[in-house]
Formats: sequence, C-alpha cells, structure tokens
Amino acid sequence: METIGTWWMWVGFFALVLVMLAIDLFVVGGGKQHRVSFKEAATWSGIWVGVSFLFAGALWWHLDGSVGREIANQKTLQYITGYLIEKSLAVDNVFVWLILFSFFAIPLELQKRVLILGVLGAIVMRTVMIFAGVWLITQFHWLLYVFGAFLLFTGIKMWWFADETPDLANNPAINWVRRHMKVTDQLHGERFFIMKEEAGKLVRYATPLFLVLILVEITDLIFAVDSIPAIFAITTDPFIVLTSNIFAILGLRAMYFLLADMADRFSLLKYGLAIVLMFIGVKMLLIDLFKIPVAVSLGIVAAIIGTSIVLSLRKDSCQRAPSESDQRRVP
Repeated sequence: METIGTWWMWVGFFALVLVMLAIDLFVVGGGKQHRVSFKEAATWSGIWVGVSFLFAGALWWHLDGSVGREIANQKTLQYITGYLIEKSLAVDNVFVWLILFSFFAIPLELQKRVLILGVLGAIVMRTVMIFAGVWLITQFHWLLYVFGAFLLFTGIKMWWFADETPDLANNPAINWVRRHMKVTDQLHGERFFIMKEEAGKLVRYATPLFLVLILVEITDLIFAVDSIPAIFAITTDPFIVLTSNIFAILGLRAMYFLLADMADRFSLLKYGLAIVLMFIGVKMLLIDLFKIPVAVSLGIVAAIIGTSIVLSLRKDSCQRAPSESDQRRVP
C-alpha cells in the first residue's frame, strides 16, 4: 500500500482521536445523562470542523517541508475533498438517526450514550473496511469499476426513494432480537439491559435503548458501504482515506444534535446527496479513460451540496410563508 503516512503520523493521528474522544466522553457532560443543547452542539460542531482543518494545515506543512509543495497541495486537497464527501454523506445518516429515535420515543437526554457508542463502533468498522478496501484495490484494480457501478446504482436508488420512510416495525434485525431476547416495553434510563425476577429466577431483558443501538450500528455499517468506496474515487492512500473518514465521523454526534430541530428544513438535501453519489460513481467508471482533477471534484461536490441546501431553505421558507399569513388572518 503506497501511503504518505509514516509510523509516527499514524501514532499522532490516533493519539489525537483518543484525546478528543476522551474529552467528549468524560469532560463534556461528564459522560452522564444530560440533554445536549443547541449551543453545545453548535460549539462542538465548530470544534470538530476546526480540528479537521487544523489537521489539514498540519499535513500540508509537514508534506511541504518533506516531499515538496506539489505533493503537499495534492494530498491536502485529496484530504479536504474526502472529508467534504464523507461529511456530506453523513448527513443522511443523521436523518436516519432522527427517524430511529422518534420511532422508539427516545428522549434527547438518553440519546447521547447511544450516539457515542455508535460513533465508536463506526470508527472500528470503517478502519477495518478501509484497510481491507485499499488492499483489495491494490490487488484487483477492476474493483474500482465495481465500486463505481455500485455508487451509481446507490445514487439512483437514493434519488428514487428519497421520500420513503424506513419500515422500522418490520425491521429484520429488530425482529431477530425480539425472537431471541426478552425486550421490555419501557425505557430504564441509559441502561441497555435489566434483570427481572420470573418464577424465582433472574431473567435478562433488553431495553428499547438496546434495540436503537443495534439499528444505529447497522445504519453506520450500511452508510460505510456507501461512503468508503466514494473516497476511493479521490485517492487510495490509506492515510488520507482513514483520516478524512474518521474526522468526518467524529463530528457526527454534534451534527445530529445541531440538526435535530431543523432537519425538516433540508427536504431536498437527499437529492443532492444522490447526485453526489452518481457523480462519484461515474468518476470511478471513467477513472482509466478520463481523470477528473481533485480540485474539480471538490468544486462539483461543494456546489451540489450547497445548491441543495439553498433550495431546501427556499422551499421551506415558501411553505412557511402561507401558513404564517393564514395565522395572521385568524381573528
């Protein structure tokens, strides 16, 4: 595997991730049950984005002094493009989390622990999948075409079913758990399991919070299958792929609480994400015929996401205006 990452760069990156996770787990809210405010979510979203771009600056500075400015510019641009792609696709993950918590009626103060474990699980899964994917691509170049076709198909499917709501009542994973475990009807704080006495014996029961955790991990896996091939269209350097992916994931929890109260305002964003996936899929299918420059890819992805956000906000504003005027007419 060809990579710019030296052993100390890998160690430094993972050390930084561990420090940030420790702060999030044990300092912010003390790791205890509490309701994450909009201000706290906005602050941490800014911190995560800031740390991500500080890392980009440090990467450019190191490469500029060690291998030259051309390589520094190229690799840093690849990192930023990968980060933007992963961050954008993660928004869809956030929307699914909103549906999950709403379906199971999980209050905001109980959501933090589930999301922290979900992020930790996503980091482990993506690390394994990225190294496996990079190895497979170096051994079998034709897999890039498979990934490209998969992303193109996924983008078309996402566009087609953008307004569909997942049928959680008939989810196979939840039905499997219910068949193999006893599940309580009520929440018990942040506990995933409780013990109940039945016929003189203690029986373990899973709580609805455990069911939500399972679905969060499953959705993380599904979205990783979609998003990891997308960055392979930009680079196959495992250091760039992993760092951009992990930094995008680390800000997911804060992004969720930031968007929790206004997700309905971004009704067209899923269509933008679908177009991004289709664009990246086409880019991968053409990789040996015509290579779209990374800077051009970055501009196109940013333009698609930005346009879908602006159009979503305009649509939301137009829908709110008539209802507000109707309310003013009511005597």
